[in-house]
Amino acid sequence: MGFRQADVPDVDPAEFEKIPTMERMKLLCLHWVDYGFGAPKIMHSLYLVKGLFFIIAGWLLIGLTTPGLPLLDLGAWWGEMIVLQKSMLWVVLWSATGFNESWGPLAFKFTPNTAGYRYWIRTGTLRLPPWPGKIPLTGGDERKAIDVWLYLGMLASLVAGLVLPGQQTAAAYSEPGLLPMWPFIAFIAFQLVMGLRDKVAFLASRPEQYSVMLLAFGVLTNYAAGHVDMIVVAKIAIFAVWWGAFLSKIGHHFTPTVQTMLTNSPINKSKTLRRALYRNVPEDLLPSRLAWFCAHVLGTVVEFLVPIVLLFTTNWVVAVLAAAFMTCFHAFIYSMFAVAMPQEWNLYFGFLSPFVFLGFFAGDGYAVWDASNPWIVVAAAVLTLTLPIVGNFRPDLISFLLSMRQYAGNWSSATMAFRNNGCEAKLDSPDFITEITSHKHQLSSLFGPEAAEIFLQKTAAFRLLNSQGRGHMSLMMDHLDDLDNYRFREGEMMCTFFVGWQFGDGHLFNPFTIAAIQKRCHFEPGEFITVWTESQPLHKKTLEYKVIDAALGVVETGYYVVKDALAEQPWLPNGPINYTVTWRDPDYVPAGASRDPIPEVAG
Repeated sequence: MGFRQADVPDVDPAEFEKIPTMERMKLLCLHWVDYGFGAPKIMHSLYLVKGLFFIIAGWLLIGLTTPGLPLLDLGAWWGEMIVLQKSMLWVVLWSATGFNESWGPLAFKFTPNTAGYRYWIRTGTLRLPPWPGKIPLTGGDERKAIDVWLYLGMLASLVAGLVLPGQQTAAAYSEPGLLPMWPFIAFIAFQLVMGLRDKVAFLASRPEQYSVMLLAFGVLTNYAAGHVDMIVVAKIAIFAVWWGAFLSKIGHHFTPTVQTMLTNSPINKSKTLRRALYRNVPEDLLPSRLAWFCAHVLGTVVEFLVPIVLLFTTNWVVAVLAAAFMTCFHAFIYSMFAVAMPQEWNLYFGFLSPFVFLGFFAGDGYAVWDASNPWIVVAAAVLTLTLPIVGNFRPDLISFLLSMRQYAGNWSSATMAFRNNGCEAKLDSPDFITEITSHKHQLSSLFGPEAAEIFLQKTAAFRLLNSQGRGHMSLMMDHLDDLDNYRFREGEMMCTFFVGWQFGDGHLFNPFTIAAIQKRCHFEPGEFITVWTESQPLHKKTLEYKVIDAALGVVETGYYVVKDALAEQPWLPNGPINYTVTWRDPDYVPAGASRDPIPEVAG
């Protein structure tokens, strides 16, 4: 992999699409093992520059707008609540504008690198209400002026909190003071109302990470013991993030996720180590014991034990070691350059670990049991833990982000197929308002159209390396007349073009989104087919799927057993895995059904 040159498979780009589809997928999966996505390193360097800007700009914003807080004496910032308040407003603003998660070339935004706010301040772009047709005044799929104003109002409340000086509220305990209540309450109000109309911009503002803490910063500032209660809420909320991640990693999906993440990291240059994560490259790409150890010992066990220690210990040495460990843990995740690119989130949580748990040490009166009222603890626990618990059992109802399953590998996802007769170009319809061009155009401008196709199809191969992709392609084998008649795209990648942002949540490119695209692009039956799967509930062994023809809507639903998918090689040499149909449109006949009709079953 060069600094400016992409790393592509050893194949003539002009001959690439002449290779049968599943042989192509095998070639791309094997290339991922040794090179990951293959992006030139200059793209990774962009993120290092962006991270440095995030840190410096945050430091200047906080230092220059907070009287009593010396800009150059960072030691004086230690133990100051207003630093925590303003730094959190800064990271939320960074996320809510699209500069944090889902930014740049490694999140499929090449030219330009930023999409988020460009979509959310423009009327006519796709709007995705969380409960369309069920809440008054939220119907439709087009962004209106009211949506833009709600979004700008949310940003304005964040900026106001950032630039306001501290005040001597009832909870203030030092010269810099604390921020007043109103910016926090205004932000939460704008965020919630906006979220009822558009879940995309709502999720981009990362409510599951920060909103409970921001609410506490506002509500508790007028109480004498408010700063202690704020820290207690913050500790519980941070713990919930870590423990939500731990809970979600119990299962079979996380190990393949670790494989693909470790083999995508630019700092992992050892082919020996890369291949050691797989049983026997190139014949067998199922996880090795090393991959399982990295996932469930270095990952799951760590996120189970260390957060408990940090939350409850009153031993200074133990707290320092635990906080240092979590800071290193987030630095390691940062270095992996995970596909959704939550880079500054990891930088910020690396900062939170020592600042919150050591700067407000439990042994100095900031333990959970030091809250002024036990109901503070109960409220914080309910607000931070309810959605992760419910979401793990009912993922169809709650975004996987709100369920704290960001790295679990268990998320709703999709593989999309466009017929080779040029129908993908229908996405360029003038009726489909976007702020970035399709990935086909973006990559073609960088690498040429033939190399662009290799990278586009490599995203489908990436999904095959994970648990859901093998189910997706198994269904494609039966629902397409011939795989070679289609070009395959990964749903999360396409989502960033559809709505300007993505972070692994397949609910953002579900049947509602595809129907909205169909209204604008007018695909014919069989031109745009999607196989979409919901996350696996914690108490079930199956994944539920939908087959969606853009022109016809949902044409089939069913499920398959997760272990059946994970027992097969990514390129499915034994053919499609078994699946069970629970419903099929009576007027629909799968174009390439290669087996006897599958009987309809109850449920």
